[in-house]
Amino acid sequence: MTSVRASAEAQDYERMMAMVTGFWVTQTVRAAALYNFADHLASGTDTAEAIAEAESTDPDATRRLLRTCASLGLMTSEDGRHFTGTSLLSTLQQDDPHSLRHFAISQSAPGHWLSWGRFPEAVRTGRHQVTAAHGEANIFDYFAKHLDEASSFTESMSNLSRDSARDIAAALDTEGVNLALDIGGAGGDVVRAMMRANPELHGGVFDLPHVAPAAAEAAKAEGLDERFTTVGGDFFESVPPADLYVLKYILHDWDDASCVRILQNCRAQLAKGGRIAVIDLLVGEVGQPGLAPLMDMNMLGMTGGRERQNAEFDALFTAAGLRRVKTTAAGAFAVIESQPTT
Repeated sequence: MTSVRASAEAQDYERMMAMVTGFWVTQTVRAAALYNFADHLASGTDTAEAIAEAESTDPDATRRLLRTCASLGLMTSEDGRHFTGTSLLSTLQQDDPHSLRHFAISQSAPGHWLSWGRFPEAVRTGRHQVTAAHGEANIFDYFAKHLDEASSFTESMSNLSRDSARDIAAALDTEGVNLALDIGGAGGDVVRAMMRANPELHGGVFDLPHVAPAAAEAAKAEGLDERFTTVGGDFFESVPPADLYVLKYILHDWDDASCVRILQNCRAQLAKGGRIAVIDLLVGEVGQPGLAPLMDMNMLGMTGGRERQNAEFDALFTAAGLRRVKTTAAGAFAVIESQPTT
């Protein structure tokens, strides 16, 4: 019995050590992403010296970083000098269809990193910590002044959207829809997937003026530009008319009152018979593992928003004069459709 208890205690100790030092791993992965380890190894640049020369980094520090990356399963080495990337490392390649490179960079950059450093204060006050960390009203105002980070964040949202976009497009019936507008859609991955699935559908992105051009470029690259439009603006003020509004990873950024305002603005311009599709993570039962509970903590510290359960979405819809008509699973996300009550 004693040995079993000791073994369990040792496992708990190791698990807690992994949790406490998790930020060490985060910044190790950030450095690997920033210095393009995945792309270098894929192209045959496989030694610390060669990578250091290409990236203008210190050779010894680069060797130590490569060694640590190998211990994390990102690469292997038979001789301790030449390295080979694993399938895990390939998720940091710039052109990999499942790339998380920009997500790794943006989540560990100062905008998020310094705000997360004040997380206990977010719990104490119930308020996000971007203002305290950076002196800005919210993370989006911060991005407007730090365009490199804004670009990485926009790309990171595309990272997260790309794999799920096809599932979301399959979950949404667009027959008879003339215009689907992706509200706060960044690069427009979701609405472009919908347009690929329905050759008759016109689509567009409505986002902040410094963000929207990226969606136009992506649509042009796919030959969708004749059916695609971008509009810069503020969804707290108004949105352009559409038959279908798509709000992916939008409402979770905001408190309830702000969400109701966004939904009301969409409802005001919604074509007769139109729908509003909210695409977010759904919080499950207490103790259920997954991304949603941790993302909820990210929203607490970073935006003042939250992840929600169906009942909480229903309350938002009711306050905005809407009713939920359908909920469909799309990968890790839920596609929650609503229509005006009158």
